[in-house]
Amino acid sequence: MSCSNSIVKTFFCLFLWCCFSFTSSAQEEYKDPKNKDPKEVFAGGSFYEVQKYPQTKPNKTPKNIILMIGDGMGLAQVYSGLTANGGHLNLENFKNIGFSKTSSSDQYVTDSAAGATALSTGVKTYNGAIGVDPNKKPVVHILERAEKKGLTTGLVSTSAITHATPASFIAHVDSRKSFDDIALDFISNDIDVFIGGGKKYFEKRKDGKNLSQELKDKGYQVLYNIEDIQNVKSGKLAGLTAEDHNKPMPDRGEMLVPATQTALKLLSQNKKGFFLMVEGSQIDFAAHKNDTPGVVLEMLDFDKAIGAALAFAASNKETLIIVTADHETGGMTLLDGDYKTGKVVAKYTSLGHSGIAVPIFAFGPGSEEFTGFMENTEIAEKMMQLLKLK
Repeated sequence: MSCSNSIVKTFFCLFLWCCFSFTSSAQEEYKDPKNKDPKEVFAGGSFYEVQKYPQTKPNKTPKNIILMIGDGMGLAQVYSGLTANGGHLNLENFKNIGFSKTSSSDQYVTDSAAGATALSTGVKTYNGAIGVDPNKKPVVHILERAEKKGLTTGLVSTSAITHATPASFIAHVDSRKSFDDIALDFISNDIDVFIGGGKKYFEKRKDGKNLSQELKDKGYQVLYNIEDIQNVKSGKLAGLTAEDHNKPMPDRGEMLVPATQTALKLLSQNKKGFFLMVEGSQIDFAAHKNDTPGVVLEMLDFDKAIGAALAFAASNKETLIIVTADHETGGMTLLDGDYKTGKVVAKYTSLGHSGIAVPIFAFGPGSEEFTGFMENTEIAEKMMQLLKLK
């Protein structure tokens, strides 16, 4: 009888392990080789107009910083979008350009967790780490430093808000797969605005907690669709726009631009200034699949959000915008294209990340600091210095 009970317990434990393992790995399904969807050609489509914005005077300290991260965005991903939009992107407004060395503390090829932690803290760490150093000790994020100084802060992402890149700006955990623990840091932090997917990590948790209710108790407006989110006029906002990741383009529709505009509207009400991180997450997702149309559509969506940030910064004149990537994905190269039709033909060398340096684009006061080759950690250090956070 005891033997039978032991077998039953063993199978029950295995069942629970499988359930929890599936839950914890669901955010990473886009990396699975079985989901590879190689498509070499983007046939082309309609173009959108690109506005021109004059560069503000250099050598002036910014009051606000908008950091925009195109996850997996290397130069080929940028140029695929430029080709697909008839030869122009909003990124062409950025005249100060550099390159970021992306290696992590333990590997030549970084992952998003280590890459984003370097951008948020100025410290290189091991692949998989979220806001901790190589010894797994918490490192202070720029977002936390900004809050301490009285600036308003925000995160916007087309992935789950608990995914590696946005998580690296708010959480301190030793594994990027600890999604429930990452969500807890949104409660302990004083962030003003966050918009992205990941609702289930706030409301369908293993510990039974309802973090959305806790957010409401702290004064947040907790909303679930972009139509309601963009109507918010003031106050703290938690926008949970999907159970896990948001849908890829074009199924996602207009989400990133209105989310960025809403965050800017709310954060800019603080006279002391703000820090906002906006991530175009799914450039990376599509590149992991070697899906050229997916890469192009996500790149164009991200560039439209860049256009929204530029419109704000050109009017505000006290805002620095930095656009970069945590790493390149896919080893993407362009074999052919057509500016007239928007056709893009690409090949890939990998289903994973590559170690190539990624571009940095900067616009606004302080933008002259972001030229030439630099370590990814220098981007964080320079942002902190410009906002006088250290």
